[in-house]
Amino acid sequence: MNLEQASFSSLTHLFCTERATNNRASNNIVAFDRHTHITWREFQHDVALYAERLAQHREQNVALCFGNSYLFAVGFFAACYSQKSLVLPGNYQTQALKELSQHFDLLLHDSDITVSNDLNALEVTRASESTATKPIAFAPLDLDSIKVTLFTSGSSGTAKAIVKKLTQLDNEVVILESLWGADIANTRIESTVSHLHIYGLLFRLLWPLCAGRPFAAHNLEFPEQVIQHADKDSVLISSPALLKRLTDDKKSAPYRRIVSSGGPLPQAAAKLSQTLLGSLPMEVFGSTETGGIAFRQQHTPSTAWQLFPTVEAELNSENCLRLRAPHIAGDDWYQTADECQFHDQRSFDLKGRTDRVIKIEEKRISLVELEKRLDQLDWIEESATIPMQDDQRLTICAVIVLTEAGHKEVQRIGKGPFWIALRKALRDWLEPVAIPRKYRIVDDIPLNSQGKRQVNEIKKLFQA
Repeated sequence: MNLEQASFSSLTHLFCTERATNNRASNNIVAFDRHTHITWREFQHDVALYAERLAQHREQNVALCFGNSYLFAVGFFAACYSQKSLVLPGNYQTQALKELSQHFDLLLHDSDITVSNDLNALEVTRASESTATKPIAFAPLDLDSIKVTLFTSGSSGTAKAIVKKLTQLDNEVVILESLWGADIANTRIESTVSHLHIYGLLFRLLWPLCAGRPFAAHNLEFPEQVIQHADKDSVLISSPALLKRLTDDKKSAPYRRIVSSGGPLPQAAAKLSQTLLGSLPMEVFGSTETGGIAFRQQHTPSTAWQLFPTVEAELNSENCLRLRAPHIAGDDWYQTADECQFHDQRSFDLKGRTDRVIKIEEKRISLVELEKRLDQLDWIEESATIPMQDDQRLTICAVIVLTEAGHKEVQRIGKGPFWIALRKALRDWLEPVAIPRKYRIVDDIPLNSQGKRQVNEIKKLFQA
């Protein structure tokens, strides 16, 4: 594959650049699959065809549901050029789509997605050049007029709509290129994360398109695939959910760069990624609401976070971050629930989220602190805690992944005595009311593809 990189373009002029209009440049690769390379010329024709088809639909709010990232890109820009508002459901499951259907009136999808018959839908496929019925003439996009709705569950587990202008996404793409573009010149993009959420949308799709870096049409789903696809000319866009599953039994060729976001990356997983894949992951901290906030490479457990360029930050009275940046909506400060301690004006330590503080019997309990105390026990590899209402009383439930020592202790003394020993160990740190009353042992904490905890799945473990 020819990885010679085209010049960087904003989303505004993406289809008006030399790579889109010059015959030689238009043969550059946009996306690739196992046996297929797709050129800019083909991308143009596919977008033009579906922009024309969408223009014939009166529906304004278009949901994009694709397993194939290339076809997602076709649908995304076809919707932009037909002046539609874009809706990106965070979950493609049939019932989840029905629940979100109030937000859209037309659903674009590919053959990877099963669509309910009662949804108004249009399937997107690869097109031949002859199927575009009008000459291709792309004007610059008015990014301020294009709305993109994403969804985040936050800590509640309930989907919340976040509306952004395409301008905000474009501003962040420019920041990413200024930070790391030179380091990953002439590379291709492999990914284990979906384009469903803002991290994947930016890092595995929009940024590569603007920079002219070919991206994989389908995700790598398993650690062994990540190792097989490693290459010095590849960048891996990943998450803690995948990187924590790497094992040290096989070393691969090095990736040029690994990026991780979506949740905390344990330092052990960061170091193992460096050992196996030749690159210490660049961690990105942010949210659907704010986009990227800060980054770091975890050389030590205490490595501070560095603010993105153009991001202004300060602390409120509770030491929680307040943010302002061109890629964050509005001119006012955006208040987060992330408690921090600054080293200087541009670097800080994360202390946890204040919205994970609950009250039981008038006592304030930090679930972040509780998980920290659980995780430091020799028996526990990882934990997740949630509050649940039980017989008119709020209680704390914990799911835990055991270490080898933990498994041996359970086998030696049995589960009942183990829970007693666990509670006794926690009393050295916590008041009795803060100690979980119910526990479940799991192989893995339930996470989505972005590394976010699936709160509803955790709750189900205690409802069975």
